[in-house]
Amino acid sequence: MITPQFPYDEQERLAAVRSYNLLDTLPEKDFDNITALIATICDVPISLVTLLDADRNFLKSHYGINFNETPRNISFCSHAILEESNIFIVEDARKDERFKDNPLVKDMQAVFYAGVRLVNSEGYPLGTLCIFDTKPRTLTKSQKKTLIAMAYQVVNLFEARKHNRMLLSVQQELKEKNEELKNFAGIVSHDMKMPLANMIITSDMLRSKYGSILDEQGKKYLEYIKQSSFTLSEYITGLLEHYESDKTASLTGEVFDSTDLLEEIIELLNINIDCEIYLPEKNIEMHANKAALEQIILNLVSNSLKYNDKERIKIDIECTEKNGFYLFLISDNGMGIPKDKLLHIFDLFATTGMPDRNGKKGNGIGLSTVKKLVTKLGGEIEVSSELGKGTTFQFNIKKN
Repeated sequence: MITPQFPYDEQERLAAVRSYNLLDTLPEKDFDNITALIATICDVPISLVTLLDADRNFLKSHYGINFNETPRNISFCSHAILEESNIFIVEDARKDERFKDNPLVKDMQAVFYAGVRLVNSEGYPLGTLCIFDTKPRTLTKSQKKTLIAMAYQVVNLFEARKHNRMLLSVQQELKEKNEELKNFAGIVSHDMKMPLANMIITSDMLRSKYGSILDEQGKKYLEYIKQSSFTLSEYITGLLEHYESDKTASLTGEVFDSTDLLEEIIELLNINIDCEIYLPEKNIEMHANKAALEQIILNLVSNSLKYNDKERIKIDIECTEKNGFYLFLISDNGMGIPKDKLLHIFDLFATTGMPDRNGKKGNGIGLSTVKKLVTKLGGEIEVSSELGKGTTFQFNIKKN
């Protein structure tokens, strides 16, 4: 018996093998299907997918035997990875100087061997797809071709699993970073709320106590402090809602009437301007995440009220049920959205740049939160608009 040599780049090759995280893993159907198929096509009792480790040959899939590793120094595959030919064949190991005293030949009657190297994209041979027989034999041209082709598929499976594992790792890392960001946003936002409230109260107290001795410019400064505090407070509230939207979207669905929901929303808006809101004529018994849906509609209707320059505001709300989805249409006669802004209107911090009816500019958080909630509820949202005439938001959510 001749002990196989190590490749000149053995350390790099071993690093490549271990990068796939397949050593000492359980059998998998995808690999077992390949070894079973190859054994049938080549008419042999044993077929293996192997990975050559530092001192052993790990059998990722083993058809026809009941063990999953052998010592490397007696492994046929250790010889096979050194050969750069398409396929390494030993027709009768009993007559081959490299194998005739090999324990696999003497004790297990491993007489015939054919193996194709599993070479990754970097050119490192990781192991083999191989077959054994207990008698001398040859392979047909078709059998050789199939063995080579299936070895290529085994490498593809290796690469796919490695890629999926990397994706899962990245997803987990992003999830952890997002949680850190949400926690940070929550803490900072909460800590800023109280000082802002104090600034608003203090500005009112200063106006009340010293208003008579302040000139108009001084009163304007106080009003500026108060309004700036309100703006920042709204911004923080929006951020909190955005980062809490995952929690809102995960709430359990409940049964409720569409009419009751919409009437509750209108009451929450506390509208004190000339406005007509047309509700759907037909009531629908809904089974959905009420809190999330309420936040979506509240935001959209609130925008229809704020971004409207007409003397009489008109808002039309439609609600239907179709194919397991609830469909909503919210139209207004407001300012409209410029065409060049429509594509990014749902992006976080994206705004139209237009002030609302009170002269304030939006912060670009609300519609991003709406889009996030709609997506989490299994739906989609679209917007169409004509500048100066109005905007229509159309969205659907999945019925629970």
